[in-house]
Amino acid sequence: MQKPKCILLAEDSPPDVEMTLSALESYHLTNAVVVVEDGEQALDFLYRRGKFEGRQDGDPVVILLDLKMPKVDGMEVLRVIKSDSSLRKIPVVVLTSSREEQDVVKSYELGVNAYVVKPVGFQQFVEAVRQLGAFWTVHNEPPPGCTVLTR
Repeated sequence: MQKPKCILLAEDSPPDVEMTLSALESYHLTNAVVVVEDGEQALDFLYRRGKFEGRQDGDPVVILLDLKMPKVDGMEVLRVIKSDSSLRKIPVVVLTSSREEQDVVKSYELGVNAYVVKPVGFQQFVEAVRQLGAFWTVHNEPPPGCTVLTR
């Protein structure tokens, strides 16, 4: 049996983390989610720094990235990922409450793979995240040579 592929969830809102994990659990993916609560931790995870220094080799199959986070915001995390040749192939999905046109445009200019506005209703939120998780971890084929982190 193939190990589940790791998802990196960068989200500072505990209720949104809980709803996201619940949605992914409905697709049996919760054991493959690493949660970080700010952009600095997201970058530490990707670069194996700090508390993530000894983590397993490989990259997450997808990064679910909130834009409005403390320390380092999601837009800066996206800029760093997509400007680094060793990380740029990792799919990044912005999962945010921002509908601001400038955020959408800038995210795509920086190379985001998808921009999803968090639905307000619980059921709609759960369904959107479930579909994201299923697509990126089950259906999407990563580029050749991309080492995907499994848990």
